[in-house]
Amino acid sequence: MGSFDGQKVLVTGAGGFIGSHLAEHLVREGADVRAMVHYNALGKRGWLDHSSLAGDMEVLAGDITDRDSVRAGVKGRDLVFHLGALIAIPYSYQAPRSYVRANIEGTLNVLQAALDEGARRVLHTSTSEVYGTALFVPITEEHPLQGQSPYSASKIGADKMAEAFAASFELEVVTVRPFNTFGPRQSMRAVIPTIISQCLRGNEVRLGAVSPTRDLNFVQNTVEGFCAAALAPEAAGQTINFGSGREISVGDLALLIGRMCGKEVEILCEQERLRPGKSEVERLLACNKKAQALTGWTPRVGLEEGLEKTIAWMQENAQHYQAKGYVV
Repeated sequence: MGSFDGQKVLVTGAGGFIGSHLAEHLVREGADVRAMVHYNALGKRGWLDHSSLAGDMEVLAGDITDRDSVRAGVKGRDLVFHLGALIAIPYSYQAPRSYVRANIEGTLNVLQAALDEGARRVLHTSTSEVYGTALFVPITEEHPLQGQSPYSASKIGADKMAEAFAASFELEVVTVRPFNTFGPRQSMRAVIPTIISQCLRGNEVRLGAVSPTRDLNFVQNTVEGFCAAALAPEAAGQTINFGSGREISVGDLALLIGRMCGKEVEILCEQERLRPGKSEVERLLACNKKAQALTGWTPRVGLEEGLEKTIAWMQENAQHYQAKGYVV
């Protein structure tokens, strides 16, 4: 399948949840890693500020909406992992134009820079949210795309831009479509850290809709999937799901996490946490057969094992999860 040893790679969004894990994994695999983080006046590098491997990377502050900083990031790289994006669904209702700029225009900047600078392959990160509520399960890569939130619509636009560059130019583009990734470092805008943090504090869990189902995949699995897709020759030009093939409702997930925390939880529904009715994605369940066929990937860490690791990490890093209200 190949090796990352000595390969010059760029990871955009490297200060984020998945991006920081991916950048660290690539360092361990012997890659020459340039990690692009979002510029801020405080000089913060996101989760890389807490990484023992940050010193083994070239950390570059920039902005994917700025063409020149993206070009500087891509210059001299063989392989680009593009994870930089705005991802919070609730905030996309408030600031949809920001999502167009970051997710569509930002992806265009990455693709154009990769083409102009001679990068060999771009791994473009999509999301299972582009499928909307499942019309059939398990969801294959041929499932129709449904923009049920400004966020998902912006990611559909980014996916189509990646598709267009793959078809129009001699650029290898692989669109990797992770289902609901979870694990250490995930922010409180996501459901699993929200549930865990509340369970660790008490017996009440405040949520939005509890009936929707999700296909939850531990971050180690997602990172391994991305890397497998980057190395697989047959993946060029393809869109590939990375999901567990198992679904669980949000309500059942809260009860499961409660039991794992030694709590009998009471679930309370809060109006402010609900998506607009037609915008809620009711069901997600991945078909991962294409990933297995093209890359040999299978998820190695199951839901319960991943939750154990995440709960333990959050207990040890409680200082990062002080917010008690709803995080948009």
